[in-house]
Formats: sequence, structure tokens, C-alpha cells
Amino acid sequence: MSRTARQQTLRQSISCVGTGLHTGRRITLALHPAPEHTGIVFRRTDMDGRGIPARFDRVADTRLSTVIADPHDPALRVATIEHLMSALSAGGVDNAYVDVDGPEVPVFDGSAADFVFLLDCAGHVEQTAPRTVIEILRPVRVADGDAFAELRPGREAGLSMTMTIDFAASAIGAQTFAMRFDPQVFRRDIANCRTFTLRQEIEALHAAGLARGGSLDNAIVVDGDTVLNPCGLRRPDEFVRHKMIDAVGDLYLAGGVLTGVFAGHKSGHALNNRLLRTLFADRGAWRVRTRPPQAQALRVAA
Repeated sequence: MSRTARQQTLRQSISCVGTGLHTGRRITLALHPAPEHTGIVFRRTDMDGRGIPARFDRVADTRLSTVIADPHDPALRVATIEHLMSALSAGGVDNAYVDVDGPEVPVFDGSAADFVFLLDCAGHVEQTAPRTVIEILRPVRVADGDAFAELRPGREAGLSMTMTIDFAASAIGAQTFAMRFDPQVFRRDIANCRTFTLRQEIEALHAAGLARGGSLDNAIVVDGDTVLNPCGLRRPDEFVRHKMIDAVGDLYLAGGVLTGVFAGHKSGHALNNRLLRTLFADRGAWRVRTRPPQAQALRVAA
């Protein structure tokens, strides 16, 4: 799917079945076309099809995944949406209904690659309305200790992104990855990079009722200087590239296409969401541009 100045939706519906990372449940996922200005809406088919818009202000939990919920009915929630949101962002899909028959999105292999494949199979169609572009006008930053996430104005249209991580486990260590966000770069450089965890954290996760569907088939497991997955890593810096997948998905909860510069250091779902909340709380830090860039350029030139 290529970038366009106009909104896009899916050409046709598509469905699949997978396992929830944290619940371990068998989940059916279906993606459907949606009208202009719908945005991405998750619907729980096991709860009368009630929906939750995929927006930053609907994020209810950020422990190990991004969870959206209805503020008036906390039971109406969908977890682990970030990898799908990342693929939708890279695919340029503005409007879609996402149906699930359980409380989370299937994890598949722990990356965004299978979601990219589903979107390719569904195809896309351009709509009439222009895309919503959110331009960063001044720097916004949130921090937690030495971890931070920030957005600042860019010199050109589009989103430039940098992510840095630093783990005590020597198999991970310190890694940095930077990219100019682009559908082809996403596909080529990060889409197949998997989520990961530390071996010593797995027991605590299980005690907290999390990661019940986790396995070496859908997550990288690290023990000190060792990667326990028999197949090893797909890339030497797969860890930081997966964190970039998460950031792309979390930032797509802005409700439009961000243009500016993003930088994250040891940033996860919590800081990514705090960044959007802080951004939109400062009305002078952003503006919405809904006209196609070509039309805006002509108006200025006139």
C-alpha cells in the first residue's frame, strides 16, 4: 500500500484465527472496510459487537501491551492492539472495523508481519476525504527516570523516528535504530521483528495472569547472554526494531498521521501513550491539516 493524500480503507473483508498472547485463548480476528472518518474501531463480537475507537484517550492499560477500553464499561476492552495498529499505520489504512471474539488481538509470531500479509490480501481502496495530518509545532517530552519519549517539529513532511534501548541482559544490551517512516521501510526493516521477554520475568507474568499464550513460537526469550529460541534472532538488533514496531502502533492512536520527529529512549507503551496525552493537552503544540498537500501548496503559492 502506498502513501496517499486521501483516506483509505480495505477493499474487502478478511478474517483469521490465532492465539492471544496474554490470555492464551483462541481468537478470531476479522478486518472490514469502513466509511470515511470512521478511524480504526475495534468491535467485540462476543459482546454484541460493541466498539471502542482506537484512540490514545481510550488506552486503559499499558502493562506489556496497549489495551483500549470503554471508560464507562471497563469489561469492554481489547488488549495487544499495537502490532496490528502498526501494520495499519504502515499500510496507510485510515478507516477499518476490527472484530475480535475475545479480549485481545491474536499475537501470531509476535511481530507485525502476519498483519501486513492480511492487509495485503484484503487490498485497499482510496476514499474521497483527505487524510488527517497532525503536524507537530513545538517540542513535547515525557520522562520516567532516564527513559523518555518526545515529539518535535520536523524539517519536512512525514515522521522521522529514533529508538534506543538499554537492557542489562547482555544478549540485548544497548541498541539504537532510526528510520524515516515509510511503508517500504517498515516492511523491509522492522515488520518481522518479534516481541521479547526475559526468562526470569516469565514466572511473574504467569502469576499476574499474563503471557499465558506465550511461547518460543511467538516471542524471543532471553536468559542473560543467551537467546533461548532454537531459531535464534532474525536480525542482530531485532529487539530495538520490535520496540519501533510498538512505537509506530502506539503513535497511530493519535487519530491521524503524525508529521515531525519522534525520539524514544527506553520508551514503552506507557511513555508512548503519555506522550500523546501530553501533546494533545497542549493546543499550541500541534495543528491538524486535512487538505491534501498539493492543494495547500497551490493555495500558498496563490
